[in-house]
Amino acid sequence: MKNFTYQAGTKIIFGKNQVNNLIDEVLCFSDRILITYGKGSVIKSGLLDKVKTALNEKGAFYKELSGILPNPRLSSVKEGIKICRENDLGFILALGGGSVIDASKAMAAGVLYEGDPWDFYLRKAAPDKALPLGCALTLAATGSEMNGSTVVSNDETQEKLATGNDCLRPKVSMLDPTYTFTVNKWQSAAGTVDIMSHIFEQYFTPDPGTDIQDGIAESILKTCIKYGPVVLQDPENYEARANLMWASSLALNGLTGTGKMMGDWATHMIEHEVSAIYDLTHGAGLAILFPYWMQFVLNDKTAFKFARLGKNVFGIEGSDDLEIAKATIDAIRSFFNSLDMPSSLSQVDISDEHFKVMGEKACKFGPIGYFKRLNHEMVTQILKMAK
Repeated sequence: MKNFTYQAGTKIIFGKNQVNNLIDEVLCFSDRILITYGKGSVIKSGLLDKVKTALNEKGAFYKELSGILPNPRLSSVKEGIKICRENDLGFILALGGGSVIDASKAMAAGVLYEGDPWDFYLRKAAPDKALPLGCALTLAATGSEMNGSTVVSNDETQEKLATGNDCLRPKVSMLDPTYTFTVNKWQSAAGTVDIMSHIFEQYFTPDPGTDIQDGIAESILKTCIKYGPVVLQDPENYEARANLMWASSLALNGLTGTGKMMGDWATHMIEHEVSAIYDLTHGAGLAILFPYWMQFVLNDKTAFKFARLGKNVFGIEGSDDLEIAKATIDAIRSFFNSLDMPSSLSQVDISDEHFKVMGEKACKFGPIGYFKRLNHEMVTQILKMAK
């Protein structure tokens, strides 16, 4: 296990009826707030009204930015920056899922940056300071509520890129599982896959001696396997929603990646290229791609990690690591299928027209992945496998 420094700087307020507690925490930072949200679920659920009522009762000033889309657009980021600057706002409160939170993180950094916020994603600048932000989470999926990462899409260039820094971690996040009751089956399933994929990206590393981290990761995976199907059949099952919501946060707050060189993240980067062009739901894209990535990187040297996963999570028995590894990949695909997630790109009407371009863009900063390094030709090959 390597040396590490770990600090999860987000205060979590978990459970029912916590809006007033959230607002009290927000007002410790500023009483001039930008509220960001998507296309209407926070209105239907009553969350937006509760937040505004609490702010009004406290005498706070706020502006609103609505309409933030899944795979959030750079145009929304720039609009949020403009509103913050014009109204001297000091805090951003994101109401929604990962897309709203990611866009809000980019706004928070962009307000204090004189250049184009896309510079952060092109690695021309680092987001080393930002307005404080918080969130009220409505979808268990991305883990953005407890980390400093952000992914944004640029429609003009058909790019979807990530950046991050600890200054982008939300200061406070409210996790009320009841606000996920209305999430439909497709998004609930995709969210479950997204949580599991975050674990996979940090689990599949060559680092030795990380039993505690890997054990935590395996526990989170088993939680997803247990409760993912439950929420599809019983969407208002509080315990199932609560366990998935907390799993979402723990899967990507840095905990399972401590003591390791770094995660793999190749599959995420490949999926970003797919959804940048086709606007595919992120979790659905990961459900398609991850088993193919696993097949591609599996060999005698990597089989040990797949075998551990198969034994500890899926209860697969045997003595041949390579055979157990193959059975593990099959089990993961079967689970994704049980959630009615797609298993090929053709199932979501994606052809091979842009595979070469996707491969090149995925590797625009060089080879990707650390469990096995991938160049653009290898990425293109994985996409062809997924066709």
